[in-house]
Parts: sequence; structure tokens; C-alpha cells
Amino acid sequence: MSERRDSHAPAASRRAEERLEVRWAVDCASEETFLYAYITNVSSLGLFVCTERPLPIGTRVQLAFAPEGCGAFELRGEVAWINPTREHGQNPNPGMGVRFLDLALEDRERLVDAIHTIAYVRGEPEQIN
Repeated sequence: MSERRDSHAPAASRRAEERLEVRWAVDCASEETFLYAYITNVSSLGLFVCTERPLPIGTRVQLAFAPEGCGAFELRGEVAWINPTREHGQNPNPGMGVRFLDLALEDRERLVDAIHTIAYVRGEPEQIN
């Protein structure tokens, strides 16, 4: 399902599911590039990779990450949008939004469990269905 980005709409109304703030190391590989970066927020539909070298929209990527106590994930995704690096540090959050592709039910359930576990440990209300 494609999502139209409306820069004037509140962030919550632009997303199908709320995201949870995290800081997970991630290996992000495309056919031409390998990035070692950090995931800074995640949902059951996708995640944000914080990097000063975001890949072009439409780039297919392999993601490998292992949240503490939740096991390792190796998932496929596609860059859905980017927040480019700007001169003079005018963008404190450069990176790319990655939408999961072909997410197997088992992987989705494990990911949702990991998100719920982290939200519970932090005492945050659960936001993911």
C-alpha cells in the first residue's frame, strides 16, 4: 500500500501505526551499498534508519538487527522516503524511512513482540496492534 506524504499533516495522521523510539544497531545493505547505522524508531510496518548517507527512494535493502533480548532479525525493505543531510547541520535527524517487504507472519509477530517488550520495560503505553 503506498502512502502519500503530506508535510502539513501531523505525523500521527501520516502513519498507519505509531512508532516506538529505539536505538538499535542495524546493518543495511543494498546491491551497491553497505551501511552500519542505527534504527531510531520502529513499527510493524517499517522503521527509520538514522544515517548521513540515506539511499535513494525505491532502493531495496536487506536489514539485519538484533534488539537486546529479542533475537536477530533479517528483513527485506524498501526506502520509502528520505530526510537528507543538509549543509551546516541544519537537519539533526538525517536518514531514511524503510517499509518492510514480504514480511513473513512469523517475523511480524516476533517484531511486534519485541516492540511490546521494549514498551513494557520502559513503562510506555503499547502503541502497536
